[in-house]
Amino acid sequence: MNRLVDDRPAKMTHGADAAMDASSERSPAFVPLLKDCALLLDIDGTLLDLAATPSDVRVPRGLENTLSELHARTDGALALVSGRSLDDVDRLFAPIRLPVVGGHGAEMRLSADNEAVAVHAPPMDKDLKKRFSAIAQLSPGILLEDKGYSIALHYRLAPHFERTIYDAVSAIRADLPEAPLEILPGKAVCEIKHSGFTKASGVTELMKHEPFMGRQPIFIGDDVTDETVFALMPSLNGISFSVSRHARGVDGYFESPNDVREWLAGLAEG
Repeated sequence: MNRLVDDRPAKMTHGADAAMDASSERSPAFVPLLKDCALLLDIDGTLLDLAATPSDVRVPRGLENTLSELHARTDGALALVSGRSLDDVDRLFAPIRLPVVGGHGAEMRLSADNEAVAVHAPPMDKDLKKRFSAIAQLSPGILLEDKGYSIALHYRLAPHFERTIYDAVSAIRADLPEAPLEILPGKAVCEIKHSGFTKASGVTELMKHEPFMGRQPIFIGDDVTDETVFALMPSLNGISFSVSRHARGVDGYFESPNDVREWLAGLAEG
């Protein structure tokens, strides 16, 4: 399988600063061979700009066309990899449907025509949900999101409650030391889910199936929850880019979601 190549000569530098210089140049000029790659794209903070609440996030005009064109040009090997549920992803991007790894790897759809399937992820216990959900009552600015496989507490509207939320989650977690739970800190969100599945486990499963199998994955993400996929990419001969920050172990970065959208639009036009 061909390695993907940058269309500009690499800048020869040395040390940590050099690596940062090289990655900052690589992402805008990086041109993959679409027939050989699989595009794996996080949504919030990567494809789309963050908003006060998840329901306020909007898909910019033209992005659906870009994704549809890239989906066609990769012969279907483009997937959205998100903490959102699959139903929520479909609502956000309607009317188009794409392959999706949803719920941090809890569910998956391999193609636009397939039904979603659960991936080793039992729904969270109802009583446990109630305990974590009650934390949202601390402030009207804390938004509760029940994803079935997890509970997310969004506090972008109440940022001063961050420490209180995590203290409350930690207290519940301390009462259940044997429970298979994982706490996911994100951008103004605290999410609680079953352990045993991650975005990386979802991507690993995805890459075992056509049309993704045998292709070189290119993953773009922004948040802490994307770091498991960043770490996975070398074992899949893949390439990763972070957004808005220099994440550890990535091959390059984009300054903002708008830069990601422009880069993808360029590939779709190419």
